[in-house]
Amino acid sequence: MAQLTDDCFAFSGTLLPVAEMEKLIAERVTPISGTEQVSLSGARGRVLAADVLAPIDLPHFDNSAVDGYAVRHADVKASGETKLAIAGRLTAGKAASAAIGPGQAIRIFTGAPMPPGADTVFMQEDVRAEGETVIVPSGLKLGANRRLAGEDVRAGAVVLPAGRILEAQHIALAAALGLTKLELRRRVRVAIFSTGDEIVEPGTKRDGAAVFDANRYLLAELLNRLGCMVTDLGILTDDPAKLASALSEAAEAHDLVLTSGGVSTGEADHVRTAVETVGRLVFWRVAIKPGRPVAMGVIRGTAFAGLPGNPVAVFVTFVRVVRPLLLRLAGALPQPLMPIPVTSAFAYEKKKGRREYVRVALRRRNDGEYDAIKHPQDGAGIITSLTETDGLLELTEDVTAIAPGTRVGFLSYASLAG
Repeated sequence: MAQLTDDCFAFSGTLLPVAEMEKLIAERVTPISGTEQVSLSGARGRVLAADVLAPIDLPHFDNSAVDGYAVRHADVKASGETKLAIAGRLTAGKAASAAIGPGQAIRIFTGAPMPPGADTVFMQEDVRAEGETVIVPSGLKLGANRRLAGEDVRAGAVVLPAGRILEAQHIALAAALGLTKLELRRRVRVAIFSTGDEIVEPGTKRDGAAVFDANRYLLAELLNRLGCMVTDLGILTDDPAKLASALSEAAEAHDLVLTSGGVSTGEADHVRTAVETVGRLVFWRVAIKPGRPVAMGVIRGTAFAGLPGNPVAVFVTFVRVVRPLLLRLAGALPQPLMPIPVTSAFAYEKKKGRREYVRVALRRRNDGEYDAIKHPQDGAGIITSLTETDGLLELTEDVTAIAPGTRVGFLSYASLAG
């Protein structure tokens, strides 16, 4: 389970700025324990538990970067053309049987090891072959088109640091170094459930006042993309005692308990009370829109996060609150979001001191720049505002208004969900 204690946070009932929330997580949450050896084929999306050191140089021998002719640079005239005798042929995977001699050239192909004595390669399209000789031009620099041993990676160097979330390119590097397994942190175990008497499972009977549960499906997919092991505990009714019992039981076997709904201040919002019955609340309001009623706490050493009930608010609070928490629990290196500058095509006003996320679609202009087009509906329950847009504009706390033409920061859904 997550290594948290009930006294690791100081509760504040005031609105918590996003930056303070992230700082709190970084300073007070300890990564989960436990590692395992995993084959390369199953390592993508997982977190490295230890630095990976290169066991060999990469490449581990000097080789040709092109198809052409390997030569001794000293044999090439400073001006005019030089005629060299073709003394052999080298393909990738074959070693030279002898060193290159004065006045000689070796026909060589990409990836083939450089013959002893050769230090430069002419590209085949830059030379002229005539029978058993090749004519090369002047002007090529010493060492051109030669890849030196270790120019990519030196043996013993840290090539992948602990905490790296592995992607395809990292797996490729490990394979190129001859590795077959990596020491990874175990997956973060997350229990999810929705709350509310009005929530029913998709595909079941629904009366006129009920709504189908979209939040658990949204959260499960977001968690899977972050490499978590997800336990779906279904839907819980608005019963304080049952909620407290379910939270306590889920905390026993998981690193994070994640709920949606029931964390606001209404009379039927019982999740906050349930958490305080079996654990401790850290905060329950963040200065963010949509999604202000988002809670974090500790239940028997296990992290708890309670998200709002509206799907858009669930998405926004997951990517801005739960995502950094999960990365910290997983022992991953920090992955700060990097907004891309785009141009607002609309006017917008907001309160100072609150960070807002506006759903927008991008439209490319004739000059290659992108305009951000605001979705016509703002409601936190409008799911199509997520499906019909490309991402979120991030308006920081100091911003109170933007006008058409303002440069603003854009976060794509792909960058937020991965």
